[in-house]
Amino acid sequence: MSAPRISVVVLTYNWPQALALVLRALARQSEPPDEVIVSDDGSGPETRVLLESLAADFPTRLVHLWQEDAGARMSRARNRGIAAARGDYVVFLDGDMVAHRHFVADHRAFARRGCFVQGSRVLAGARRSARMLAEGLLDVGFFAGDIGRRRHTLRLPALARLYARPHRRRAGIKSCNWGFWRDDLIALNGFNEAMTGWGREDDELAARAFHLGLARRDVRFAALAVHLWHATRKRLHDNPNDAVLAATRAAGAIRCATGLDQHLPEFAVPPADLRTAPGALSRARAATAP
Repeated sequence: MSAPRISVVVLTYNWPQALALVLRALARQSEPPDEVIVSDDGSGPETRVLLESLAADFPTRLVHLWQEDAGARMSRARNRGIAAARGDYVVFLDGDMVAHRHFVADHRAFARRGCFVQGSRVLAGARRSARMLAEGLLDVGFFAGDIGRRRHTLRLPALARLYARPHRRRAGIKSCNWGFWRDDLIALNGFNEAMTGWGREDDELAARAFHLGLARRDVRFAALAVHLWHATRKRLHDNPNDAVLAATRAAGAIRCATGLDQHLPEFAVPPADLRTAPGALSRARAATAP
């Protein structure tokens, strides 16, 4: 089978400093993705200025999708990214996840029909994250200070293949580093937009993927990425999304009612590539001039 075309969908909200590192890391990939889609959950104009400033030298198609800031609507933002994607395979990456230079190559290598891929992350502490942002650092080594889950700094492809046996365990689902075939996402109707605010939308999509018959492949020691520290947004108690997840599991649901299909018509014509958008570079220069 020929290698799949890769669309990386980056979710962002009002942290352009972190997004700059994320995009620089994607720009230096050993195997570039076919496109990078930044799906923006309502950021201010600084994010657009950043994207336009990076666009001229970006090595692959770069798209910015913006939606109004109406509270945390991560499911909707990701669905719009899926709808706009032109790749066969969608890699989800959060806007605070700095990818290893073989990140895309590893996702491409571990993509298998009938499966989705669950990646891992190194946890950079507050001091390490501040240094990465201040100095523009993209790499974190095994012996670096102020990091958690240190083992996830190691890229060992042979060992990674041993960990990637298909299974259907629920624990450890995280959409910050995830790979799905786009046609599987269409069959599932994408993320459930009944779920807003923090959390559980990835667990709910994974539950429906298992109901569809998909298996999960965990990629350890490959597809590496560093998660930048930020104050937690978790809602651990009385999260209304827990009830949606429980109902999905109880019903054995495959498709959600409010999801991806409502966005597909909007992107029947591919959205603009920022590298060729008229006036993008000149507007970015004007916005950043002293």
